[in-house]
Amino acid sequence: MTETIAEMRLPTTELRDDLPFFTKTLGMRLDMIYPADNPQVAVFSGHGLRVRVENGASEPPGTIRILTDDPDGFANGARRLTAPNGTTVEIDERNPPMLLPQTQHAFVVKRLADQAPWIIGRAGMQYRDLIPSRLGGSIIASHIRIPDGGPVPDMVHFHKVGFQLIFCYRGWVDVVYEDQGPKMRLTAGDCFIQPPEIRHRVLEASDNVEVIEIGVPAEHVTEIDHEMELPTPTLRPDREWQGQRFVFNKAKTAEWHPFRLPGYRSRDTTIAANTKGVAGVQVVRRGEGAPRWAAHDTDILFTFVMEGEVTLEGEGKEPYRLTAGDAFVIPPGMKTRLAEPSADVELLEVSLPGVFKTTLAD
Repeated sequence: MTETIAEMRLPTTELRDDLPFFTKTLGMRLDMIYPADNPQVAVFSGHGLRVRVENGASEPPGTIRILTDDPDGFANGARRLTAPNGTTVEIDERNPPMLLPQTQHAFVVKRLADQAPWIIGRAGMQYRDLIPSRLGGSIIASHIRIPDGGPVPDMVHFHKVGFQLIFCYRGWVDVVYEDQGPKMRLTAGDCFIQPPEIRHRVLEASDNVEVIEIGVPAEHVTEIDHEMELPTPTLRPDREWQGQRFVFNKAKTAEWHPFRLPGYRSRDTTIAANTKGVAGVQVVRRGEGAPRWAAHDTDILFTFVMEGEVTLEGEGKEPYRLTAGDAFVIPPGMKTRLAEPSADVELLEVSLPGVFKTTLAD
């Protein structure tokens, strides 16, 4: 087997000045230097990087980022350095704490008929943004589709995220998860919650599969795990990741109960219980009685219209007749009413946190 080595080349005008910086300040190893009588090239390795510093090289100095578990103990606590050759070196945390932006509350209505463009995202999947403002970066809601089914070019990966929901809207998709047994097929009406950093891989999908994916915060990192193979040999259904359990909720075994709003019924996906109240997810249908005006006190309340029609009325707003594919966000304290629901209406409601108060208007 042929061995290959990759190097990043950086310029210099005086190699002798760079030697102590790369070896002592950055703690890299000197692997090669030549010619002996008047060195013009030095190769250093360390921190997962191999650097070739060459006198007279035409490239710009560039930037090196070093990620460490102890940034304050590296390079005497400096977070930004400049090498003698002009290369900038940034020192940062290897696993920085996840920051949840403060929600910028807004009344949002996003219609499928607006024909916003579908964007090609990770693994060739098509994404449609359901909350363009993302409420100040606090949440992302995506309508995702794969027109042509079959194997999905995915890798074992995980997300550094506070909460993530995958709800199957149309078709089916096969996914395998760390410590959760063999592959599972998510069909229309089913959902997963992916606890923070659980390893998983999308295997295969039906033609025209569509899912709704909710992520908190809006911008979060996806990392590839090149070492783990799925499925893993152990089955650990009670395992927790940062206080959250994996949930596979199936529509066909659902129990329906009166919803928090009169005129509707719902099935609880058990996500509030399994995330210790981080988020709640309900599927909502037409029930008994007349819809009423109401307000809520939760931080984020997102709804996606899966089937049928309903009129969203809000205080001080023109009514919106919503149909399948539309989505809306209701800010806390705002009075609204879901009026004139069709007999086949079906809604997906996601709240953060999962337990909150609803106040019905007199």
